[in-house]
Amino acid sequence: MGEQITVLIVDDEPNNLRALKLDLEDENYDLLTAEDGMQAWEVLDQYKNEINVILLDRMMPNMDGMQFMAKLNSTPDVANIPVIMQTAAAEKEQIIEGIQAGVYHYLTKPYDKSVMLSIVASAIQNHGYHSELREKIHHFKSKLHIIRDCNFEIQTLEDAQYLTTFIANFFPNPDRVALGISELLINAIEHGNLGITYDEKTELNKQGSWQREVDQRLTLPEYKDKKVLVSLSRGDHQIITTITDEGNGFNWKEYLEISPQRATDNHGRGIAMSKMASFDEMEYLGKGNEVVCKVFLSP
Repeated sequence: MGEQITVLIVDDEPNNLRALKLDLEDENYDLLTAEDGMQAWEVLDQYKNEINVILLDRMMPNMDGMQFMAKLNSTPDVANIPVIMQTAAAEKEQIIEGIQAGVYHYLTKPYDKSVMLSIVASAIQNHGYHSELREKIHHFKSKLHIIRDCNFEIQTLEDAQYLTTFIANFFPNPDRVALGISELLINAIEHGNLGITYDEKTELNKQGSWQREVDQRLTLPEYKDKKVLVSLSRGDHQIITTITDEGNGFNWKEYLEISPQRATDNHGRGIAMSKMASFDEMEYLGKGNEVVCKVFLSP
């Protein structure tokens, strides 16, 4: 990745802490540790500019994982650090509670080493991508109020990032919608136009070869001319974004909510995250290759 990655591990059980340290040291991560949320906060306060991801236990004394998340989310300069909640609590309601608190990655105890490493790598990769989006997102702001309707065609992941940083500025809260727009555009490219299945992406993420596979498929004759069409319409009361790919569609109903069965996968939360956090309404049409997203404007 070019720069050293630092992981903060927070767990009150010495054996778990030791096992995670050993497994992550094998991947040459720099490691920081804490035994509860209060101690973790002290470490975070000292090393906040160095920490790339937090592996957080849920059940701890003094300050548990959910209390730590509440404090993290209310502190702007660290709120965007990705958190992986490691827990034996894998009930749907608890997972949803964690997701709503900003936990988008779960690791269920006892964990499989390869699964844990894959989730850590995925969280770091996603964090880097979204950090870059946030840095670019406000470049286009000044004159967009004169545009009411616009249409776009994209093909590549680079196109998706550029378009996200552009159209997010049409919205009152660009950072809120940027994550959703980005996730849906990437989904339209990789799963829609390029036909990468859920299981294939899981394996590609494990191998660290997802982007390479996307780039390779974009050169193949059966995929190279496929486009993702994006339209944006801004009215007095709402902004509507429609994203349409040229794929065969998918069973989108399975992905609108967080599934406990997929909670520890190294991907698969993007659609549910978009629906829950980025848009006021989100609806897939027909076979699933078209999605309409709405944000309502205050009077």
